[in-house]
Amino acid sequence: MTYEEVMQELERLGNEQTKMTFIRHGAMEPLFGVKIGDLKKLVKSVKKDQELALKLFESKNSDAMYLAGLTVNPRTMSKEMLQHWVKQAYWYMTAEYTVANVAAESPFARELALEWIESAVEMTATCGWSVYANYISITRDEQLDLDEIGNLLKRVQSTIHSEQNRVRYTMNAFVMTTGIYVAELREEALAVGESIGTVHVDVGNTACKVPIAAEYIEKAVSMGKAGVKKKTCIC
Repeated sequence: MTYEEVMQELERLGNEQTKMTFIRHGAMEPLFGVKIGDLKKLVKSVKKDQELALKLFESKNSDAMYLAGLTVNPRTMSKEMLQHWVKQAYWYMTAEYTVANVAAESPFARELALEWIESAVEMTATCGWSVYANYISITRDEQLDLDEIGNLLKRVQSTIHSEQNRVRYTMNAFVMTTGIYVAELREEALAVGESIGTVHVDVGNTACKVPIAAEYIEKAVSMGKAGVKKKTCIC
């Protein structure tokens, strides 16, 4: 498919109800309002053409940008390109999913996660926490820096309630991810989760809720899902 054909198909797949839902969550024009399930139908066609995937991200169309994240090869992404992408991530779906997922599977995952976490820009910082969480979920424990992750857990415990809105959300997710995927740090993550308790995030005019980290970890453990690494975090 050509760029024009993909954009035409996205327009065809879009619907006003989904568009308005995305806008309530923080998206802005341009977008068509394409459901994620429908975006995945285009992955096979676009994935063969990395130049096309990059061009879709540059369109500024939110649907096309998300599709780019599903189709680009993260192993071929340069650090400079990922830095460029995170600057374009103006709302949480692009920051916490599109850019974060691709960066987590790139050769620069940990490096960029640590850099972005320190950013004063909300969407960059929230992306950084999401990158590190995703990196944990797909990386064998023996390859992880457990001391570093432990220090990040302590940071969450002491600062989460004073952080920017979406940063609070992904910090909470970082605690849950650590507790679920890193056996050696599970008890520490549970303790942090219990300490931080309810994390308040303004989710706008939506029905979204913020999970209680300790409860979420315990549920994953009881269901036998703890410790099972994911093959990919791109979804």
